[in-house]
Amino acid sequence: MASVLAGLALLGVGLYVLKLWTGMDAKTLSRFVMRTGAWLALTGAVGALVTGRIGAAIPLAVVGLALLGRVSPNGDWKSALGGLFGGGAARVSRVRSAMLEMALDHRSGTLTGRIIAGPLAGTELDSLDLPALLSLRTTLDPQSLGLIEAYLDRRAPAWREHVQGDAGRGNMGGGRPVDTAMSEEEAYQVLGLEPGADEAAVRAAHRTLMKKLHPDQGGSDYLASRVNQAKDVILRRHR
Repeated sequence: MASVLAGLALLGVGLYVLKLWTGMDAKTLSRFVMRTGAWLALTGAVGALVTGRIGAAIPLAVVGLALLGRVSPNGDWKSALGGLFGGGAARVSRVRSAMLEMALDHRSGTLTGRIIAGPLAGTELDSLDLPALLSLRTTLDPQSLGLIEAYLDRRAPAWREHVQGDAGRGNMGGGRPVDTAMSEEEAYQVLGLEPGADEAAVRAAHRTLMKKLHPDQGGSDYLASRVNQAKDVILRRHR
């Protein structure tokens, strides 16, 4: 127990020096500290359990699992702990616009969506039939239009045949959605990563997503452009 606490104290000093050297923001530093502290506590708990010190193992395990839950994307220590052994929940990339939120499962490549504004706010796209989705297209802003078209390309690849002369665009002007500015926080969400992920993790997530967005997988040029943008935004800090 004492050795674990000493290790945490040493870690705190080291992270303070790291913050001064790299300029890491407070939020990223906080998550990094909690994640590292969680694994140190859990490692100490296992060591205490193996040596028969159950009284020390229990509080260390409680602290470790609590910290792990704080840094898990789902707020669930079980998924974070399972991820250590390769059995955790799959990463999910999230892209938002004014009207829609889309989620792409890295493992399965499944793309799902939800309306987040307007009369249908809270409605899952999977619950709408094709005519309703095509009708919804005419009411969307350019970024939301790009997202729903990506969803339609996966769910109903022949959907464009139902739009006579591209009339379904209505007042959207027929132009492709333009890229918007992306914050670093949003970039991590797009790649399905936690803030502070290193360059190797960023590049690995980018490769995985680009494979899922290949035309043979019902890919989307718009989503691919957002994934590329997210990678560039994050890696800018690593240069």
